[in-house]
Amino acid sequence: MKKRNKISFTLIAVVVGFMVAFQFKTFKEPSVKQVRDTRDSYELRSGILKEQKVQTELVQEISKLEEKLAQYDTTRSQSKEQILSETLEELKSEAGMTEVSGKGIILTIKPIEGNILLGENILNVSPDLLKRMLNELFLYDAKEISINGQRIITTSVIRDINGQTKIDGKSVSRDSIEVRILAEDAKKLKERIQVSPSIDNFYVDNYEVTISNPLDIVTLPPYQNSLNIQYMEPVDE
Repeated sequence: MKKRNKISFTLIAVVVGFMVAFQFKTFKEPSVKQVRDTRDSYELRSGILKEQKVQTELVQEISKLEEKLAQYDTTRSQSKEQILSETLEELKSEAGMTEVSGKGIILTIKPIEGNILLGENILNVSPDLLKRMLNELFLYDAKEISINGQRIITTSVIRDINGQTKIDGKSVSRDSIEVRILAEDAKKLKERIQVSPSIDNFYVDNYEVTISNPLDIVTLPPYQNSLNIQYMEPVDE
């Protein structure tokens, strides 16, 4: 009986760990020590808003975890194994491993045609520009995002490899980039994107951004790559 309780407790701990690990959608950048802070007022305000949003999400996540733990303690009609199975499905959805649909908008990023005719050199969209856009979208309450059919999750990596911008190892087309975004308030999201600094940044790099009207149904594919779980391993009893 004690062994069974230990196994159940271990499974619950794993579930809680996963829920905390996948709750935020921010992109990691290498830490740099002793670098002078040169951010402008916009970036500082964005940082403050982002931290406030993270704090709110932490409070909400703690509440969800408390409810889940209470369910483990009080349930009688369901087995713990069934609850863990349901929680696993929730985690898959939270981690972006399942297809998801909902209200949202679609951004289309293309080279400015007039600039091409004038002989302007159209470079690949830079990783920094994409990462700034994604961080702004999440700051504007975007829930889920995909780029050219690739789901963006917590561990997604956007970087330049041999002059080619890649997301999780897959190249991003220079001809057309489609960004699908889910949000509870798609209209408000569109209004905020329209005045976003990222739109101007794309224009400077000879790209134009078209924003669709709010849509009732936008479908995002599941994350296709395998997930690497670090700092966790099975315990032999």
